[in-house]
Amino acid sequence: MSGSRRIPSHAVDRPALRRQLDAGIEAPLSLVVAPAGAGKTVLLSQWAHSHPDIAVAWFDITAADDSPGAFAARLVDGIRSVVPALHPPGAPLEASEGRLGDAFLDDLAGSLGELDGRLVLVFDDLDRISGTSILTDLWRLVDLLPPNVHAVFSSRVDLQLGWSRHRLEHGLVEIRQRELAFDDSTTARVIEHIAGKPVSGHAVAAVTARTEGWAVGVQLTALSLRFADDPDRVVDELTGTDRLVVDYLSEEVLDALEPSRRAALTQLAVVEEVCAGLVEALADVRGAAFLADLERDSMFIVAVPERPGWFRFHRLFRDLLLYRLRADDPGAEANLLEIAADWHLDEGDLEVAVDYLLRARKWERAIERVLLSGREVFEQSRTATVARWLERVPAEVRATHIDAELLRAIAEGMSGRGLVAVDAMQALLAGADLSIGQRQVALAYLAASVQFHPHPEPFVRAAVDALALLDAHPDVEVPDLLGLTSKPFLAFLARGSLGRAHIFLGDLAGARRHLATAIALPGFAYTPYRVHLLGSLALVEAIDGRLGAATAHSDEALETARSAGLLSHPAPADAYLARAIVAVQRGEPDVGALALSEGIVRAAANQRTQLMWVGHAIRLLIDPEDDQLATVEPPGPPPVIVRQWLVAIGLRRARLNGTASNPAPPALPPVPGWSPVLFEEIAAQLADGQAAAAHARMRRLAFEPDPEEPLASVELAIVTGWMHALEGRRAQAREQFEKALALAAPEWLAYPFLRAGPGVVDLLEELTGGRTEFARFVIARAHAAGGKRHPRLVEELTPRELELLAFLPSRLTIADIAARCYVSTNTVKTHLGHIYRKLGVSGRDAAIQHAVDLGLLDAREIARVG
Repeated sequence: MSGSRRIPSHAVDRPALRRQLDAGIEAPLSLVVAPAGAGKTVLLSQWAHSHPDIAVAWFDITAADDSPGAFAARLVDGIRSVVPALHPPGAPLEASEGRLGDAFLDDLAGSLGELDGRLVLVFDDLDRISGTSILTDLWRLVDLLPPNVHAVFSSRVDLQLGWSRHRLEHGLVEIRQRELAFDDSTTARVIEHIAGKPVSGHAVAAVTARTEGWAVGVQLTALSLRFADDPDRVVDELTGTDRLVVDYLSEEVLDALEPSRRAALTQLAVVEEVCAGLVEALADVRGAAFLADLERDSMFIVAVPERPGWFRFHRLFRDLLLYRLRADDPGAEANLLEIAADWHLDEGDLEVAVDYLLRARKWERAIERVLLSGREVFEQSRTATVARWLERVPAEVRATHIDAELLRAIAEGMSGRGLVAVDAMQALLAGADLSIGQRQVALAYLAASVQFHPHPEPFVRAAVDALALLDAHPDVEVPDLLGLTSKPFLAFLARGSLGRAHIFLGDLAGARRHLATAIALPGFAYTPYRVHLLGSLALVEAIDGRLGAATAHSDEALETARSAGLLSHPAPADAYLARAIVAVQRGEPDVGALALSEGIVRAAANQRTQLMWVGHAIRLLIDPEDDQLATVEPPGPPPVIVRQWLVAIGLRRARLNGTASNPAPPALPPVPGWSPVLFEEIAAQLADGQAAAAHARMRRLAFEPDPEEPLASVELAIVTGWMHALEGRRAQAREQFEKALALAAPEWLAYPFLRAGPGVVDLLEELTGGRTEFARFVIARAHAAGGKRHPRLVEELTPRELELLAFLPSRLTIADIAARCYVSTNTVKTHLGHIYRKLGVSGRDAAIQHAVDLGLLDAREIARVG
């Protein structure tokens, strides 16, 4: 056992309660709920120490744990400190929503399931984050825990998380105040140990009765008896419990201390945690000796398990000390907090230092330190912390620091609160106080918010204005914010944002042009930006049917992200989605299921709603008949390009089901050139036998496809061939179908043929004979799509699991599969575990055989891995 608390020297063993906890260890959760000072932490420490064969990761929850990024890092580090074999989760957090998120929790649970031996996670003082999304996520984690992991929730109050299901299904062990209350025997042992003097049985019974067995009341009484000349008087004057007892006994205990020791204690109470160096800075005493004396004298100080050499006061005792400090000297707390902040700054701990400066209301110093934040804040996805710091500064103070307001808006955008960022940037730009350099920053980062907003047009204007202002004033000074506001960065950001805006507007040629220009700028050298931009360019190429280029760009983006440790960062979202589109375009959507899931998770991590809509549309392209999926949509309206796809999907569904004839599509903003809706409008006329109407429509269009857009060229050749066939001009129809196959084959662009429908594919087979490998592939895929597989499984495999199932016969290692899919080995292991469970097998060979029996794998093509 490691990682749990040290047991206080005054603690008495509670074997009956330890046995209760032992009884619940096979269940996912045990619950300890009692008021402050009831002995929850001591009991859990004793129980943990009674199991030296079990790894215990202990987490003292504080108010700072409402930050998803900081809490996730602490959670993983705490577990790895006792089980170093843990694979850290590779999934990003949903920090913009204040959550860890399902992807992170699933990944973590999968990692925990791979560990050898039993692990216990103790979450103490959970009431400090009551009502937060973090607590809800921990409750969700309990349901995901593998059998080898047990959680203990300890709280001052009932957290109202719906314990009844665990009571029914798992026999939830609950220890509450009545079980923790001391009996006379326990009270006597505690008093004898702490007071160091004999006390009569009558006095012991009186203490038990009047404190109602409340542990801290008994301990404080014992301390007061240590200093009292007349122990019976102290016992007789106990008149109640809870706050009255504590107030009374605090006078007895604190006033009995030497003045220098009492002063030091009250000074130390301003900080959450102390170590020897911080004690010396705050209280001017010998730190190590002072802390050792406090432990020896049972002065309610306990070790912080995950931080050797660090301690914290019992919450109730600290409250009393703070009350005394504030009463004696109202200004002392702020001064001491500033001293603590300086000490932490010297130690390189910026986060704690800034928190203390903010608590001390040292606004100017806090702003100064926050403005010194560097790029690592973005790279480590800690921008939400910066935004939260600046939000705590009063608005009237921030208003006098334009750079701080700019940084807050940038941090809000980077952490996924895009609409907040847009409002803040627009408010700054509407004012007259910005310098030219500040205006350049504001315009460039406003343009970058296009990813969060459903209407790209204002961000096109912001990008154009930013580029113009940068060109007009190349030498003005710009503020250095997060190390990401130099002139080259701003130009790169504005140009890349302009490219993304054109993607969402459906102007792929314009998007390609701007993104290619951005790649030539110096800002492209910054790794996260390079990953993001390459992914955006891959997205354009994948949509346009340039699948070779799309694959090259997405692979470069993901390989760069892997090398830089950024695969769990939101930046690769575009690249993953591009891989999914490539798989759809090549007629093998199952090969892109894992990439699609990874892309959606990363887009959701910082609420890039436009990319979330792209992911949603890809899902519908894969399965347009999924009515349930169509009703679960991302927030806000979709961008223009996705609206085009969604309308086209609806038109295709109606055409293939024969439920509409020449349907009038909803009004949509125009997009340049060919579009999926235009294809469906013409296809609907052809499906209805109206070749003349289709011919007239195409003649009016007078469209000449761009060689850079093979998808449009292929689709135009398909509908032209279809039209000629209806007109009885078979030679011309054959020529157009062969042209379509020739244009599509180099990119293996199968989707346009599959989208046209089985009737068109039959016509293509009849006229061309399916002489090429690509043509035979298209025909085979069209025939296979006609009948859905229905595995005889209680719980069917998800698309992600089916994709990984196809890798099993290849004999690639888990590391090889992870490398090919650009995911963590832990992600692969987690999904394989789900596959084996659903197939009812225990290993790879059995999974392959059973999958073949069920028709999930083709025995004739058993090594295909996509």
